[in-house]
Amino acid sequence: MEEIAGWLRLTLHPGAGPAAQRALLAAFGLPDRIFTADHQALARVVGASLASSLLGAPDQARIDATLEWLTRPGNAILTLGDPAYPAALLDAPDPPVLLYVKGDVAVLECAALAIVGARSATPQGVANADAFARVLASTGLTVVSGLALGIDAAAHRGALAVQGKTIAVIGTGADRVYPARNREIAHAIAEQGAIVSEFPLGAPPHAHHFPRRNRIIAGLCRGVLVVEAAVNSGSLITARLANEAGREVFAIPGSIHSPLARGCHRLIREGAKLVETAEDILEELRWGQSAATPEATTRIRTGARHEHPDPPAARGASLRSLEDEEAKLLQEMGHDPVDIDTLAIRSGLTVEALYAILLALELDGHVSRAAGGRFQRL
Repeated sequence: MEEIAGWLRLTLHPGAGPAAQRALLAAFGLPDRIFTADHQALARVVGASLASSLLGAPDQARIDATLEWLTRPGNAILTLGDPAYPAALLDAPDPPVLLYVKGDVAVLECAALAIVGARSATPQGVANADAFARVLASTGLTVVSGLALGIDAAAHRGALAVQGKTIAVIGTGADRVYPARNREIAHAIAEQGAIVSEFPLGAPPHAHHFPRRNRIIAGLCRGVLVVEAAVNSGSLITARLANEAGREVFAIPGSIHSPLARGCHRLIREGAKLVETAEDILEELRWGQSAATPEATTRIRTGARHEHPDPPAARGASLRSLEDEEAKLLQEMGHDPVDIDTLAIRSGLTVEALYAILLALELDGHVSRAAGGRFQRL
């Protein structure tokens, strides 16, 4: 505990940011040597003002509160000098000095793939994230994401559904859940994987925390899959950081009419690997698929819904069993979101008749409602 207390004194110091912390550690080694150094030696590294501050009284109340949190089952703190600190993250640029972990520390060393994307995801994007996560987790890959709404939450749920491992890298203290509606998922992740943060306990969800969080997501993984993203999405930051760290970047293409596909399309133009199935990722990573049956991997394709896990042949038979009018309308819809007026022109049906058919198709899982009153074939 005394050694951890020294690390906490350094990282909880309000004037010592990550760059200063790493400079001090590089110059002096372990934290106890920093706080026993003289003012002149410290000033040569971080300047006179910060040197004076560092030699002042520590924030003992916060240190004690953190040490008390550390005594509770399932909580851990990993330092840069800890043998359990994930090797993949050590090899990435700018590794955090401390990692607060809630859950299984060992899962941080497992081979992992990140699945990230938009918070305001489409129903299809959520289904894709869940489906890809299920297959990838079933092969033994750990699914990493950021516990946000939309794609992140779907990726965690998919991994949990097949009893796979998943890691949530968060932008708050490890004792907080943000957003609050993901509390149930967070508890399940702590039981079946790990929640990770570099931020002190109690840290709120400041906007600048999340780009820093993204570099940990990228650093822990062999690759990053972007499911849906706008051109200004934080997911593109994660992809860029992954690329800079030498990780693979994958992206799922979407409709040219969807704003949430444009970020993925940009990544693909810049060299990200276009993927349509989870198998595309497994092959690129040369990851063994013995844990997943051939049926499990081939059935998860872009646009598939996990509520309908039948292989393609069975899905075709299901479509053939539809009423002729329903099957014809599905063909006329195409695969891009379409409004009711356009469907009326294409089909020659009245709006009232279309709504009746679309309701039946929606209840059967063949159609979903998209933004703007449009409909999309699944």
